[in-house]
Amino acid sequence: MKVDFAKLDRAFNPRTVAVVGDSKRSGFQWLGTYSSFQGKLYSVQVNVESIEGIKERGVPNYLSLLDIPDSIDLAVVSVPRSAALKILDDCIQKDVGAGFFFTAGFAETGTEEGIKLEQALKEKAEAANFHLIGPNCMGLFNPKVGIRQIAFQYVGRSGPLGLISQSGTHALEFSLVAHLQGLDINKSVSFGNGTVLDSPDYLEYFAQDPEIRVIGMYLEGVKDGQRFMKVLKEVSAKKPVAIWKGGRTGEGGRAIASHTGSLAVPWTIWNSAVRQCGAVNVASMEELADTLKALFYLPPVRGGRVAITGGSGGQSVAIADVFAEAGLEVPRLSKASCDELSTFYSLIGGGYPNPIDVGNQNAAEMKRILEIMERDTNTDNIILLGTTRFGTPEQMQIQVDLMAEIKKRSAKAVVAIVSYSTPDEMRQARDLTRRFQEKEIPCFPSIERGACALKNTLDYYLFKSSDGK
Repeated sequence: MKVDFAKLDRAFNPRTVAVVGDSKRSGFQWLGTYSSFQGKLYSVQVNVESIEGIKERGVPNYLSLLDIPDSIDLAVVSVPRSAALKILDDCIQKDVGAGFFFTAGFAETGTEEGIKLEQALKEKAEAANFHLIGPNCMGLFNPKVGIRQIAFQYVGRSGPLGLISQSGTHALEFSLVAHLQGLDINKSVSFGNGTVLDSPDYLEYFAQDPEIRVIGMYLEGVKDGQRFMKVLKEVSAKKPVAIWKGGRTGEGGRAIASHTGSLAVPWTIWNSAVRQCGAVNVASMEELADTLKALFYLPPVRGGRVAITGGSGGQSVAIADVFAEAGLEVPRLSKASCDELSTFYSLIGGGYPNPIDVGNQNAAEMKRILEIMERDTNTDNIILLGTTRFGTPEQMQIQVDLMAEIKKRSAKAVVAIVSYSTPDEMRQARDLTRRFQEKEIPCFPSIERGACALKNTLDYYLFKSSDGK
């Protein structure tokens, strides 16, 4: 079935939504989740007890999807699996833009009945060119128009991220993890079993969406490996794509079968194929969020040599180890840089081979230190270890402004790391992170996460360079 982007546009940016089968027993899960929707919301329910609760919510209810007077852009289907085919018939007859089927109990059960029912859904939808999302999924998230996957997701703001996830739990959790790190979702889809529309379809759709700048994926398997890799290579040449693959171990692979019914792919084969397509492999939700943040904010990263400042004492040793172990270099600064530093730098409580150990004596010279790092010929990237522990808000803002000035005029990648140890420091660190990222400087909560994200970004741009892109 050929994907119709116009139909997906209707689904991701709906003006009308119909929730089919939401009930009192489920606590009106989907009507509650879609209470933030900015367009017209309708319900389809025949149970008398549930209808009363729907009326109390002020949502118009109809006994059939076909009775709704408006055209419907998106149907949210939450009916028992025995009713799924009937509702699909109604969606097709009503010419609904697309429907996501929260309904589960299909091929992922491994039962003959579930497998046959999913095949029947597939055949019916494809014959009518109906864009069925799922089944066994949490559907769509577009905070700008107020459609959500769960009621505690944010609305009223939008970011540059597109997320494609087989797991509903990972989709909604990732939206919150990225949000806390200062980067928001533009559009997200949880597609579950991917019976009709599969990951390459959403990847193609996100590739042509100008509002989506970077794409993240959580995948457990692919149905058509050849097509997936072809699309991934095409999209990665246009926009950065980072993929978190579930089932990298034998144990994880066995769990996949009962989750979405996908076939696991051996990790070594997957890792090699994805890298050859120009995408980035990551191993966790945090690494996915961090990598997408770096890919969005940083200019093309051309080298792995880093100049680091802001730490002190033993911290500098640990920092050098972390960056080196991530596959980056922490070289000595050039002779010219060291000579210039020697004219003013206090070695009491500090040092400057790289990392530049600021200590208490040299903090007031941060502007000169950063400018020397900017000019240094032995390094490609500048890392600042920001702090909330010893500085006032005004002093913290100075750090932000200095780094922003360098970013404007330098081709070097500029990265901030602001760690914390107490709840109060955490609140201040989040505020400082926001300030850095308002200046388009990615900020990370630990040196390990910052180093990993920078290395992943370097790998992405090295591949693009070697591939002639």
